[in-house]
Amino acid sequence: MSFFHKHQLKVVTVIYWVMLIYMVAALGWWFIALNKQNNAMATYKMAELKRDDIAFEQNVSVIEEERKRKTAQYIGEGVTFLLLMIIGAAFVFRSVRRQLVISQQQQNFIMAVTHELKTPIAVTQLNLETLQKRKLEEATKERLITNTIIEANRLNQMCNNILLAAQIDAEHYKQDWDEVNFSSLVSASVKDFSIRYPGRNIELITEGDFFINGELLRLQMLVNNLIENALKYSPKESSVVVELKHADEGKITLLVKDEGQGVADNEKKKIFEKFYRSGNENTRKAKGTGLGLYLCKRIVQKHHGKISVSNNHPKGTIFTVTI
Repeated sequence: MSFFHKHQLKVVTVIYWVMLIYMVAALGWWFIALNKQNNAMATYKMAELKRDDIAFEQNVSVIEEERKRKTAQYIGEGVTFLLLMIIGAAFVFRSVRRQLVISQQQQNFIMAVTHELKTPIAVTQLNLETLQKRKLEEATKERLITNTIIEANRLNQMCNNILLAAQIDAEHYKQDWDEVNFSSLVSASVKDFSIRYPGRNIELITEGDFFINGELLRLQMLVNNLIENALKYSPKESSVVVELKHADEGKITLLVKDEGQGVADNEKKKIFEKFYRSGNENTRKAKGTGLGLYLCKRIVQKHHGKISVSNNHPKGTIFTVTI
């Protein structure tokens, strides 16, 4: 969170506590004033009684009972108002705090998307201009064309992530179920990333052919996002392992392991939130929009599965998907 938003949140917190303390103090003063008035009224009524009256003791008892009843009434009303006030204040504070956090995340997302869009567009434009203006060797041409295709694929994947997130949030998510050869899908993704990142070591371990009743494009997006995430947040010289194996009760498990910085325990659940990016400085410097893991979780949920993250010893992260 930026300094401005931290300062804004601090101001909101201070105003919240000042107003809450003032209202509690006003409620306390109200109780004291009413109870004091109640006691004064009871004392006045008792002073009006005549001691030689046969019903004196009975009248004193009635006045005392009325005094106690009103005191209990004030206490009950005060406690009720206090609870309602605290619940309302807590709800308002939580809503304002959440809105400020979401606003900051959305600003970060817009900045990240702007940067992510400009990079492939600039690379593609430069490559095409180079091909147009210069006579290049065939190998150089091939390399420039390959780089352009890679950047176009990056742009396409990012647009797909944004569109899918918008569809999910707007409840326009249409499901087109079919029998999917998940093993072939994972194998094709690994092969594609190996071509796109020739200097990276991506290892595939599978126990055989697995079929899933699901959505081909969404499952492909799930696998691509997990592999890209592993490559993005791990050193270039390290390995990424993609493992597909049997699980209990006829389910299958996909594991994507990297040897990066890992994820702190207090952030293991937060990383699946929309727009969230880890507080780790290495993570923040890496390219990303904060949508990849959010979409992974939603896609897995749509397929009635589970996704989790754990530590990869001695270092790194393991994302586990069970469907």
